[in-house]
Amino acid sequence: MFERLGKNSEFQKVYKTGKSKANKYLVMVLVERESGPNRYGFSVSKKVGNSVVRHRVTRLLRESVRRNDARLERSYNIVIVARNTAKDKSFAEIDSAVCHLCKLHGILK
Repeated sequence: MFERLGKNSEFQKVYKTGKSKANKYLVMVLVERESGPNRYGFSVSKKVGNSVVRHRVTRLLRESVRRNDARLERSYNIVIVARNTAKDKSFAEIDSAVCHLCKLHGILK
């Protein structure tokens, strides 16, 4: 399992001080921290769809992070924001988008 960002203040700190990269389906914001494992937060707004759609996208993101966490550099707080275009995509497309953003940020080993 991976660690999660929980509090709103943690999300805000990542948004304010982090570096942002985006692709067609997702936006990834990350900020380096002192030490420890990566911590992840997911944001899927109401613009993406109703609660069923939003939860499905969140589950896909969570599974993608769970599979790829071992391949990433350590000690980052990472927030992944789903764009409206992610709502009807398959797991393979979401997983590919997450890996692409990790490569853009240079945190893929």
